[in-house]
Amino acid sequence: MKVLVTGGTGMIGSHFMESFKKDGHEVYGIARNSATSRMAAVQDKSIIRSDILERDAMVRIFDRIKPDIIIHMAAQAFNGDSWNLEFLTHQTNYIGTLNVLYAAHEVVPEAKILLACSSAEYGNITEADCPLVEERLLKPHTPYGVSKVGVENLGLQYALNYGMKIYLPRLFIHVGTGHPPATAIQNFARQVALIKKGVIEPEIHVGNLTSARDFIDVRDGVRAMRMILDKGNPAEPYNICNGKAYKIQEILDMLIEISGTDAKVVSDKSLFRLADEPLLLGDNSKIAALGYEREYSMHKTLEDVFADWESRI
Repeated sequence: MKVLVTGGTGMIGSHFMESFKKDGHEVYGIARNSATSRMAAVQDKSIIRSDILERDAMVRIFDRIKPDIIIHMAAQAFNGDSWNLEFLTHQTNYIGTLNVLYAAHEVVPEAKILLACSSAEYGNITEADCPLVEERLLKPHTPYGVSKVGVENLGLQYALNYGMKIYLPRLFIHVGTGHPPATAIQNFARQVALIKKGVIEPEIHVGNLTSARDFIDVRDGVRAMRMILDKGNPAEPYNICNGKAYKIQEILDMLIEISGTDAKVVSDKSLFRLADEPLLLGDNSKIAALGYEREYSMHKTLEDVFADWESRI
């Protein structure tokens, strides 16, 4: 079976590639050159350097490979960055997805296609709204969240209009190794590793520590999404989460404990978001019904992320 992963050198995309390769599939990745990607140095024949914004290039690549499964992970993937990269976020996420779907429809309309949707689509929520169920009305309030509603609706349109097998996982915050310091966990882990190595003073700069998030290890997330491809229903959203939220303060405390460091915590206004939900907690009943069970604890995930940053510094 042939698998094509857009964003193949990113954190989630590269884990998908590794997972499918391990099972003996013929796997290809599409990626732009990026110094921040998990596998930026990869130059083997499985990585095709291209851009999802080039529609003709997508058609040529799909025609050459003729994939049976398409995993679409390429995106401007950071919710916080979308305020300063609003046009790029909409262009990459919406038009890029449109190009991928167009190419698939033209070349491999029978392929299974998994689109990376997002919990940011839920938008302006309160604690009373949680745990979030897939049937809830979407009220995105960030450029990223709006773009991902567009991605999901494009997938739904192609599924309904053309009968294509398009799967719609709503990803909650995935955590893993090789990620840039663009999220709270990665930023904390990097700072703590720099402190332990004596590179910076023992001060950790933080944003809002009171909010709580439903984190999932990328290895668990990829396994859950493969279950959707195998057993789930096309054109139906699935929360990819663990159904348990951790306060950002808890995450910071765990990383400090794992590192064995002692540091002063400094509140940094530049790290606060314009919009920041107090709680983001998902209901994972639908993926649990497919057989999903959590394998990696939060502590184990953070141990691996911290060790990764130690090795990268």
